[in-house]
Amino acid sequence: MSWQPNPPPAGFYPGQQGYGQPQPPYPKQEGYPPQPGSYPPTGASAPPPPQQGYPYPNYPSPPPPYEGSNPAFAPPAPGFASPQSGMYGTAYGDEPLTQNSGETGPFEFSEKTIRHGFIRKVYSILMLQLLISLSFIALFTFHNGTKNYVRGHPEMVWIAFVIVLVTLIAMSCCTNVRRKAPMNFIFLFVFTLAESLILGVISSTYNQDAVLMAVGLCAAVCFGLTLFAFQTKWDFTVMGGVLFVAVIILFLFGIVAAILPGNKTLTLVYASLGALVFCVYLVYDTQMMMGGKHKYSISPEEYIFAALSLYLDVINIFLYLLTIIGIARD
Repeated sequence: MSWQPNPPPAGFYPGQQGYGQPQPPYPKQEGYPPQPGSYPPTGASAPPPPQQGYPYPNYPSPPPPYEGSNPAFAPPAPGFASPQSGMYGTAYGDEPLTQNSGETGPFEFSEKTIRHGFIRKVYSILMLQLLISLSFIALFTFHNGTKNYVRGHPEMVWIAFVIVLVTLIAMSCCTNVRRKAPMNFIFLFVFTLAESLILGVISSTYNQDAVLMAVGLCAAVCFGLTLFAFQTKWDFTVMGGVLFVAVIILFLFGIVAAILPGNKTLTLVYASLGALVFCVYLVYDTQMMMGGKHKYSISPEEYIFAALSLYLDVINIFLYLLTIIGIARD
């Protein structure tokens, strides 16, 4: 009896080289195949281990099994949603995780929600600053004892001016000062008190009706500009460089106006340009705070810096309007 090789293994397909063709018998090995009645045969060596493609070494290995036949590659069950899309939202995109159930979790905040909370915080701080400044202005304008005391102690104004410069530089240049609580609130409160003292002293040099007119006109202008900044489609956040150059020119113009005192026309032009520049600055800072569709925006962590910027815009508009009204009444 002659030994014949086994048929091709599963995975070979018709038309493949060697399929269905007679193959030459393998060379006989000593003691193999075993004779009946004795196993293993005496002195017989075990057959070699199967090679790749055994018993046809020259043939390629069968293709890997289909993914569906391997439990590790089982297709997802019906109704399964991957973590990157579907009922759990986008896991690695810009949008946060949301749920279809409509329940709101502690971490389900969108950029719009965060920005609205940031705006409310900024305007709350700004309103408190303006109330403090308005109280100082009213005290120095309508209380003659306070007005006379400050006029007899001019060193208070210089001390307040130094405090304003130090706190303003610290909050503008040091990130930790304006971001770390409660240090940021302490610096902002000290700055507001010193600036309010200077505003009160300046207001005490004008007539009471001129101060009231300046306060009312400033409130109306700032309210209108804020509404304009919220509603307009124009993007003022790209004008940062232009406004910075305008402030430098205005500063140099102010030095010239101070060197030539008594020239009311020059002072009136300077105050008008200053009011115009800071009105545009108010719109610019408001849109920077809003973010959204605008090109540039302030980080929600910079609520102290945003409130400080808006406060400086408002008080500068008030001072320039007070100058214009004072010159016009004189």
